[in-house]
Amino acid sequence: MPSYSYAVTIAAPAARVWQVLAAPEKWPELTPSMTSVRGLAGPGVFPGARFAVRQPRLRPAVWQVTALDEGTSFFWETRAPGARSRAGHVLEPAGDATRMTLTLDQSGALSWPVAFLLGSTIRRYLSLEGDGIKRRSEQPPSA
Repeated sequence: MPSYSYAVTIAAPAARVWQVLAAPEKWPELTPSMTSVRGLAGPGVFPGARFAVRQPRLRPAVWQVTALDEGTSFFWETRAPGARSRAGHVLEPAGDATRMTLTLDQSGALSWPVAFLLGSTIRRYLSLEGDGIKRRSEQPPSA
């Protein structure tokens, strides 16, 4: 099945990166790959949380958090006819920094046609999102 990943080292402790990563409603401020993200059960990432996500060139989708390791990782997934997408957001210590890996795995009958049509967009969006989270995480937290 199609799989994509993007990893980046962030010059900030994992706790700071987690503050940024675990606030997906603010991601549109960080990257042009997100138009809007709205928590359907309130803000924040928690098991079962659902988010309405709009991205340029992609269909609107509802992503649901399926796994969470507070401060370290969360996974969410969305389904469309013929395809399922599962995205991971994982933080690992890297000395005084944090290594963040973003992944997207797709499955289903239409996953390969989607990969053919949108694979380059997906790869670009992962890097835009990772770089946006990096930039915000490396800034001092706002008071």
